[in-house]
Amino acid sequence: MELVWGSLLTRRRKRAPRVPAGLRIYAIGDVHGRADLLAGLFAVVDADVTARPTSQVVEVLVGDYIDRGPQSRDVLDLLIRRRERHRTICLKGNHETYLAEFLRNPTILTQWRSYGALETLVSYGLTPSIKPDEHEQRELAAALDRVLPESHRRFLAALKPSFTCGDYFFVHAGVRPGVPLAEQQEQDLLWIRDDFLLHEDSFDKIIIHGHTAVTEPDIRPNRINIDTGAYASGRLTCLALEGEHLSFI
Repeated sequence: MELVWGSLLTRRRKRAPRVPAGLRIYAIGDVHGRADLLAGLFAVVDADVTARPTSQVVEVLVGDYIDRGPQSRDVLDLLIRRRERHRTICLKGNHETYLAEFLRNPTILTQWRSYGALETLVSYGLTPSIKPDEHEQRELAAALDRVLPESHRRFLAALKPSFTCGDYFFVHAGVRPGVPLAEQQEQDLLWIRDDFLLHEDSFDKIIIHGHTAVTEPDIRPNRINIDTGAYASGRLTCLALEGEHLSFI
C-alpha cells in the first residue's frame, strides 16, 4: 500500500511532511521476541532496496525487542549483527528498561513478570518458575548477569530514546502534548498512552511510534502507530518513508 500525504493532512499543515531527498527510511514496529518475523522482514527490506535503489537507507526500530515472544535473545543477536552492515537505529522501549533494572533490583521481576519477563529469561537458558519468590528472583538475576553477553549489555546501554529526520519524530510510545520535542521526558517517550493517543492537534513533526498494539497500522494526520502486536498476531509492520510518500512492505 502506497500513500501520498496530501489526502491525510489537516488544513493546519501547510505542506506534506517529507524526508530529505535521496533518503529512504524503513521504520519497524515492536518485535517482542519474534526473531523469526524480524529476520523475514529484514529480507523483505533488502529485496526492496535491491529492486528500488536509493542513495541512502536508514532502518529505525521503535523499541520493545524483548518479552512476550519466545526469542528475545535471538532478536538482540540479530539486531547487533544487522547494525554491523546497515545503518540501523534502535530506539529504547519500555520493556528494555526492565531487563537492565532487573540486574540491579531483582524484586522488579514481580512487576516485569506481567510484561513477559519469563519468556525472556527462558530465551537466555534460565528456568524460572511461574511465580518466583524473592529468593528465586535474586538467583535468577545473578544467573542472568552471568549469561548475558557483553554485546547485549552494550546494545541495551546504547539505545536512544528518540530519532528525528526531516518532518518525522520516531519514538517508542509517543510524546507529551504541549511540550517541545526537544524537551520531552524519557518517561513519556517510553510509556505515554492516552494523553498522546487522544491528542488530535498537530505536533511539531509527525510522530512514528509503537507501544500500543493495533490490528492495522494507524495513520493519523499527526502520528502513525506501527505496532501490530507481532508476538500475538504474527504481523511485524514496516513503514517505508521516501520524499512525501509512505508505504508498507
